[in-house]
Amino acid sequence: MSPTDVEAPIRVALIDDCEVVARGVAAMLADYPGRVDLVEADHRLVVAQPVDIALWDAFAPGAGGEDRLVDDSLVRRTALYTWDVSSRSVLLAQERHLSGVLSKSASAGRLVDALERVDAGENVVMRPEHEIAEERAEEDGWPGRAEGLTRRQSDVVCLVVAGLSNQQIAHACYLSMNSVKSYIRAAYRTMGVSSRSQAVLWGVDHGFRHHLP
Repeated sequence: MSPTDVEAPIRVALIDDCEVVARGVAAMLADYPGRVDLVEADHRLVVAQPVDIALWDAFAPGAGGEDRLVDDSLVRRTALYTWDVSSRSVLLAQERHLSGVLSKSASAGRLVDALERVDAGENVVMRPEHEIAEERAEEDGWPGRAEGLTRRQSDVVCLVVAGLSNQQIAHACYLSMNSVKSYIRAAYRTMGVSSRSQAVLWGVDHGFRHHLP
């Protein structure tokens, strides 16, 4: 293999974030020099050199709100990098045509994997580590389990109750539109409903509102 055949690491910029987060990300990514390269990390909302991915937190203190998203020709893709991985952040990322939502609670390995998926053109939504741990620790399983819903059907119904469209659910759950429709049809049969409004009411009555992201 010639030197030109070696794939270059993904160039990453962390923008408009606090120094503590910047130092933490730099330390995490330093263990993966052949896969990622953190080339910038400061408080500005612009970059000074071309990067593959810019990480930006719309919900960080002082970030300026949703109207200050990155719009820079030097940035190939932008991902929301936040503690607030929720339906709100997923919708914001979709509305602004970002490349996903990455969790600040993610381990270094999970973050690097997610960056590689974003770099490959995938829209990535990561769940926070504590939510994954809490889900595994739940003794009563998932909402709707007693009524016969599978875990994936329950996840989809939760997002239906939250008001997400099928397209938004597909993005949030990494599913195709056909898969989302299939899960919804199967869930509706189990729940004994025939419309979205009935499904929302059923979900509220069965405790799904307490499990919303």
